Amino acid sequence: MTLVDVVLIGRNEGARLVAALASVKGQARQVVYVDSGSTDGSRAEASKAGARVVELDLSAPFTAARARNAGFAALADPQLVQFIDGDCTLVPGWLGHARAHMQANPKTALVTGWRSEIHRDASLYNQLCDVEWHRPAGEIQTCGGDMMLRAEAFREVGGFDPTVIAAEDDEFCTRLRKAGWTLERLPREMTRHDAAMLRFGQWWKRAVRTGHGFAQVGHLHPDYFTTERMRALVYALALPLLILLGAAVFWPLALAALAAYPLNWVRTAQGLRREGQPAPEARRHALLLTLSKFPNLIGMATFHWRRLRQAPMRLIEYK
Repeated sequence: MTLVDVVLIGRNEGARLVAALASVKGQARQVVYVDSGSTDGSRAEASKAGARVVELDLSAPFTAARARNAGFAALADPQLVQFIDGDCTLVPGWLGHARAHMQANPKTALVTGWRSEIHRDASLYNQLCDVEWHRPAGEIQTCGGDMMLRAEAFREVGGFDPTVIAAEDDEFCTRLRKAGWTLERLPREMTRHDAAMLRFGQWWKRAVRTGHGFAQVGHLHPDYFTTERMRALVYALALPLLILLGAAVFWPLALAALAAYPLNWVRTAQGLRREGQPAPEARRHALLLTLSKFPNLIGMATFHWRRLRQAPMRLIEYK
């Protein structure tokens, strides 16, 4: 039987990490926890749970990609590796089902499943995450950081790019596909996530980080995130400039440009309704998605400013 190992990564996850460790206990051959400078006792809790603890060197910027690479490197002769973020718990039965699928499909580099929010209705922002996680099953282009991965495929593409601070999983998946591997999402619950995103400021920072990912991954793979980058440029840069220009020289131009925002909100809400969201929830989520173009643009600009100055790509943390 093909063996499965687990790599958890985290930084100051506290009780969330304790729950994550408990959810994988007894289900894997090896469990490695990679810590990115926690100050809350995470390392001690991981050791107590029987995991091997790897501490990242403090001299280099922390990234999830760097942590996952370190966790993989700490495994002895891995075959299949389940990566889990430290704020997630593994759903019972997932490892066995995913392993069987990987054994039956040798051309599949990774499988992922559905992630859902533990406290979905604690905030509008948690709800938005829950919708974001639930994508259609089948062959996919990319997925998030929770995944079961074939060690052979990981080695072939050189693992994650440790300099990518957001959407590192998208970047990694893009290289896997270009190398000829298949990626799949199985129609099963995989992990439960605790976003703990209760304030607008947290959502804003997360959207800034997302924009940084759009720009950085787009810089590495120009054919990826093209739509997302264009939306940010249009709604957060071009239209505001048109509004200012119209206000100064021709007010109907300003009104026409301003009308693009409610139209975008309506179209987004209608799209969410078609996906099955209740109307009130769809309207609220559409408002945030329309607004998100502004922090996305800030994140994109942050990446390019760092790139031009050859500055370190440091994490943008929201919790």
